[in-house]
Amino acid sequence: MGMEFLYFPEDKSEYIPAIIVLIIFIIGASIAMYFFIKHSKKEADKTDKHYGEKIEKKEE
Repeated sequence: MGMEFLYFPEDKSEYIPAIIVLIIFIIGASIAMYFFIKHSKKEADKTDKHYGEKIEKKEE
């Protein structure tokens, strides 16, 4: 029985494709996160501008 579901290859070169895919996914996730943050900041600026104008009108 044991832990047959775990497989650690003797030939370490079998890890190379997995490492390449991992790096690709990390790069993709970083790019996606960059665009989410950029879009979020843009939306926050729009909201601040919109509600800032409303607050200024109320104060007058």
